[in-house]
Amino acid sequence: MTRSHPNLPAAGFAVSPLDALGRILGAVESVRNLRALVVLLGTFAAGGLLLAMAEASLARGAGWWAPLQAGAALTVAFYGGNAAGLLVMDEARGAPVREIGDAVRDALASAHRLILALLVLLSAAAAIAGALAGLLWLSGEAIAGALLGPVLFGLLVPLAVVSFGLLMLALLTVVVPMAAPAVWSGASALAVVGELLGLIRRRLLTVALLMAAVGLLTGAVGALASFVVMSGGRVVAEIGVALVGVDVPSQQLMAGLFGHGLRSLGAAGAPVAATPHGAAALVGGGVVFALALVLPGLVYLRGACAVYLALCPPRDDSV
Repeated sequence: MTRSHPNLPAAGFAVSPLDALGRILGAVESVRNLRALVVLLGTFAAGGLLLAMAEASLARGAGWWAPLQAGAALTVAFYGGNAAGLLVMDEARGAPVREIGDAVRDALASAHRLILALLVLLSAAAAIAGALAGLLWLSGEAIAGALLGPVLFGLLVPLAVVSFGLLMLALLTVVVPMAAPAVWSGASALAVVGELLGLIRRRLLTVALLMAAVGLLTGAVGALASFVVMSGGRVVAEIGVALVGVDVPSQQLMAGLFGHGLRSLGAAGAPVAATPHGAAALVGGGVVFALALVLPGLVYLRGACAVYLALCPPRDDSV
């Protein structure tokens, strides 16, 4: 009987499980990927601006302008996120990180594969859920009768509970987080569907545990970023009022760190002083708020790419 070497990948892995965890922990290095950081920040800013324009158009009753601007915001977010994902995938594969312009161009050319793959997989999930719901409907008293109905329902409950639970687990831990990295690695829409179905059949529990590790790491990075923003923001707010002489309440100076503007502050009943320093504080705080959101997002994208590369063979073809 032969024994596998402990440093060799396990069956179904591109690397060993321990190496997969190491790659996930290495996802924190993605915060130094300046190109991906710039793309995500630009996407965040452009999408937020378009959403604000849509809100303003809706408030003015501008008709069809609001849906167009909201659609443009979603488009920017989708393709911008895919461009950032391509840059993160380059880093995760150890390949030279492409230029931002190339990433945007490649995202425009390939992101439709993600939509197609998700449509196929979600349609399959809906068909399975519909079949299970149909079986439960057949066990109703009006269909199966007062005697057979409860018996059939009792037999179907374990099957339905386990099936719906596994279906939700597969969607949340395989389909949603793994589809995009598969596209970023160069897979076609049909190849993405085949790879993800293979992961669901053979490695569902493994993927779920690895993605749980990614979620914990992302949450830890988010907590650290929040601590830095809140503690540093409180110090700057107090210094701005006490030493700089900014005639603005510290609450307003802190508000920008949580994505608030002058209008939202007034609606919330917070003190508002429309001074140049106050506006500058909100703008600067908004930049910090965006960074605090983007950094955990980068870590999550890199972690998802690491899980995909650990479970699927690397691709030599490029997008």
